[in-house]
Amino acid sequence: MPELPEVETVRRGLEPVMVGQLFQRVEQRRPNLRFPLPERFAERLTGQHVETLGRRAKYLLAGLSGGETLVMHLGMSGRFTCTGPLLGEFVHDTGGDATHDHIVFTMASGAIVTYNDPRRFGFMDLIKASDLGTHKLFAGIGVEPLGNAFHAGVLAERAAGRNVDLKALLLDQRTVAGLGNIYVCEALHRAGLSPTRKAASLADRRGQPHERTARLVLVIRQVLDEAILAGGSTLRDFAKADGTLGYFQHRFQVYGREGDACLKADCGGVVRRIVQSGRSTFYCKVCQR
Repeated sequence: MPELPEVETVRRGLEPVMVGQLFQRVEQRRPNLRFPLPERFAERLTGQHVETLGRRAKYLLAGLSGGETLVMHLGMSGRFTCTGPLLGEFVHDTGGDATHDHIVFTMASGAIVTYNDPRRFGFMDLIKASDLGTHKLFAGIGVEPLGNAFHAGVLAERAAGRNVDLKALLLDQRTVAGLGNIYVCEALHRAGLSPTRKAASLADRRGQPHERTARLVLVIRQVLDEAILAGGSTLRDFAKADGTLGYFQHRFQVYGREGDACLKADCGGVVRRIVQSGRSTFYCKVCQR
């Protein structure tokens, strides 16, 4: 499933195409994706302007002039592609199987934004902007890892007294929004922390953060920033809005490298794979403690 960097990459690709533009025509080619589409979906969108295009965790949020927000989730294989006479070289058609083009947005500029999803695990919804914070999709979601609210103090607060593994804490969307398996593995390796370490070790007896906690926050930001700049990681179906593939996977230090030598200087360890909560974890037992 696309993680935060992939979703942010798509957001940045769609922003200049959609923001400030009007939905001239909306074509809904099926009644449902993962869930049924909202009632009168195409009708409610047609004629509205996209005022903003944001991201919360792994969701894309298009703020509309009528007071609603178009919520979009890519699921396992969802992608947006953009075509049109006014786009120049910015975006192009990816040549995907058109039988899986389920939603087509025609913008007043002439741009066409197509949502393609072979597995249909993605979904879209229309929610009143005033209700977003309390909606079941967003209520209880943790802090954004790239925002100012994410710091060592808040991470220590969430970790204090927790007996779960450190990796499980970071994957819990109530702790940090949008972190996924790939980037948690990479961040823990950079921070030199074992994924099996107890989460409570991020806080001292007074609930204050350790030095390791500040280090972890820093490397989480670094990994996400680098992944976004690289256009995300191309695993299975992911592609950017311009149809090109992300390449952060070429910078993986541990993910998918089971049996390979650890890339940290003077480590000498070997990347291991274990399973935690049904997910593959890659780490080096020598330098991650």
